[in-house]
Amino acid sequence: MKQTNLLLCKIVIGTLLFWLASVFVNAEDPYLFYTWNVTYGTRSPLGVPQQVILINGQFPGPAIEAVTNNNIVVNLINNLDEPFLITWNGVKQRRTSWQDGVLGTNCPIQPNSNWTYQFQLKDQIGTFTYFASTSMHRASGAFGAFNINQRAVITTPYTQPDGDFTLLVSDWFNMSHKDLQKRLDAGYALPLPDALLINGVSSGLIFTGQQGKTYKFRVSNVGIETSINFRIQNHTMTLIEVEGAHTLQESYESLDVHVGQSVTVLVTLKASVRDYYIVASTRFTKPILNTTASLRYVGSKNAASGPLPIGPTYHIHWSMKQARTIRMNLTANAARPNPQGSFHYGTIPINRTIILANAATMIYGKLRYTVNRISHINPTTPLKLADWYNISGVFDFTTIISTPTIGPAHFGTSVINVELHEFVEIIFQNDERSIQSWHMDGTSAYLVGYGSGTWNATMRERYNLVDAVPRHTFQVYPLSWTSILVSLDNKGMWNLRSQIWSRRYLGQELYVRVWNDEKSLYTEAEPPLNALYCGLAKRPR
Repeated sequence: MKQTNLLLCKIVIGTLLFWLASVFVNAEDPYLFYTWNVTYGTRSPLGVPQQVILINGQFPGPAIEAVTNNNIVVNLINNLDEPFLITWNGVKQRRTSWQDGVLGTNCPIQPNSNWTYQFQLKDQIGTFTYFASTSMHRASGAFGAFNINQRAVITTPYTQPDGDFTLLVSDWFNMSHKDLQKRLDAGYALPLPDALLINGVSSGLIFTGQQGKTYKFRVSNVGIETSINFRIQNHTMTLIEVEGAHTLQESYESLDVHVGQSVTVLVTLKASVRDYYIVASTRFTKPILNTTASLRYVGSKNAASGPLPIGPTYHIHWSMKQARTIRMNLTANAARPNPQGSFHYGTIPINRTIILANAATMIYGKLRYTVNRISHINPTTPLKLADWYNISGVFDFTTIISTPTIGPAHFGTSVINVELHEFVEIIFQNDERSIQSWHMDGTSAYLVGYGSGTWNATMRERYNLVDAVPRHTFQVYPLSWTSILVSLDNKGMWNLRSQIWSRRYLGQELYVRVWNDEKSLYTEAEPPLNALYCGLAKRPR
């Protein structure tokens, strides 16, 4: 009897070990491979030929359509005449800030050379984008869609739509990125953009659907300067996702989407069979710029007509009020099977408060933008390489302090140091009369509060500590503040920047070093074997 039980036990253990082995053999998630050739080309987005930046001959660049946990491998060939990088806007780069594609983490890819990015879309879903992070390249193209779909085993809080459309809305200038850069280098602010584009064109784009069907519209603001409002003639939109988080499914006639932000909506085609205007218009500008596409019902014989649906123009409080209605769906899954609301962020004690005040100023007689009086300068040695290899003289933690002070502005390399797993409150204080858009790499943060005037501790009473949406890009209204709560659990060197690219180019950015003294592959990957080295960083022998 004992021998029988022992044999049975061995069979069970053997079967279990075989099953575990098969699981681990097949455990690695799928790889998606891309080769991207970055070149100049000629397009006529406003009817007149002008130089743009193409990826594989496409403007906008090719879309990445992926699934949660896919591994992405992009061999990027730089055939421009300038150093170049692409950053993956909203992709968290778990343990791999080496792949973030900004000058604080990567040496730029030199002309006529290539570099291969490799990273995993760990535990993410949603609508994202990618774009050039170097110089003003983003103003000439080099951007595209990055959509992360849910795994089949994870349920969605909505019925599978009948189609999926991606709309990349961008402001556009007649001037080339080099001319825009020269203007900024000379100390002048950028003018109002000349137009808005949808997927690289100013008009004539058509999205076709069938009456009675429901379609997913992924809308991203890939512009460099301007907030936009998005709407569809005679149709309402149901918001379902914002930058990787499922939202309460509220209906909207129009939605504000600020620079660098993405939203996903469902639209059911309930109207009569014809074409309808899809409209994007600028917010908080004079004059208002509009661009249109068409939603075409199958069988339509009538082009879109009538007045464009009315949208808000300069209504700041309207936008702030709408922003407060965007809340997280607590019971829905996102990338994992546990409900989004299972992380009770509002009950976590705040370890640290950081207040960041933006300003426009003059340094040596030229326009610069600052954060807490520091206008950031990227050193020739990427901060991440300097930190990893203990290269002195590149940066320190005393250049920028974590609260605004009074005094003259000056140049510096701004790095704030935080401990891994700290729970941090960040307040963006905007004392200017223009809207701001801030982005943080490597994480999502709960956008818990907006308000007019100057933030103080009593403002915490207004925070949404229950169902705020975690996102990567945060608008800050004129003469106002925005507050986020973030669990900094991703070790690395992370860019915290203005998404308004002229401001970022002229210094409105910093880096957050998330760190502990334990070297472990569980918290951070080693430098990739193909890492580029520059400045004071030399390739290890």
